[in-house]
Amino acid sequence: MKIDIIPIGYVKNSRKEVSDDFWGEVVSEIELTDKFSEDSLKGITEFSHAEIVFYFHKADESKVITGARHPRGNPNWPECGVFAQHVKDRPNHIGLTIVKIIDCYGRVLKVQGLDAIDGTPILDIKPIVREFLPREEIDQPKWVSELMKDYWK
Repeated sequence: MKIDIIPIGYVKNSRKEVSDDFWGEVVSEIELTDKFSEDSLKGITEFSHAEIVFYFHKADESKVITGARHPRGNPNWPECGVFAQHVKDRPNHIGLTIVKIIDCYGRVLKVQGLDAIDGTPILDIKPIVREFLPREEIDQPKWVSELMKDYWK
């Protein structure tokens, strides 16, 4: 089976290089391609947040993880499989982040907290709907909170 995915837009922001932390204050514009009209974003600002699906276009194919590793190479954290961590070196290089919606004008969606660098291809945008969020408390290992302590600063 072959799957063709075409970017719906691209990220414009001040982050030019991939880095692990300090994404919380980053403001990005997602500019849709010419294939989409302004109407494709109609109503989006009635939501406070959106899910952004994107492609890690600068990820190195030779570094794809298919097994387990220590997150960020830190031996103090347990080895975890690729599907038990958020890492760019995933088999399909797909990222997903929930962002705050700031504004929308024309074919541009302005957001805060998108952990994608300038030029990143956007694959999809979905509004956050409370009823799709977990209904139970979210559990996670302690090391995740340690890893994420500076991520959104």
